[in-house]
Amino acid sequence: MTPSVRAALDLIPPGYSEGLYHGRRYGMQKTLHAGGKGLKFFARELGGTDFVSLNLYQLSSGDLLKPCEMPETKVRDFLLSVTIQA
Repeated sequence: MTPSVRAALDLIPPGYSEGLYHGRRYGMQKTLHAGGKGLKFFARELGGTDFVSLNLYQLSSGDLLKPCEMPETKVRDFLLSVTIQA
């Protein structure tokens, strides 16, 4: 995983938040596990059908990004493009 993707994921707060991606609103849920060494992320388009889902594992060899049933490019684009809403 590139540092910019990890940094973008770190900007999303744990728990529920909302963001804008390509002009569409998404509800996002970020859950930390194992003292922050594991992370689950799920985003669903509000009022639509699109979603983004991934797990992240912090290993001694580095971060391991595991998209859930979607291309890694979709996950990366979402994380690098989503704007968190206050």
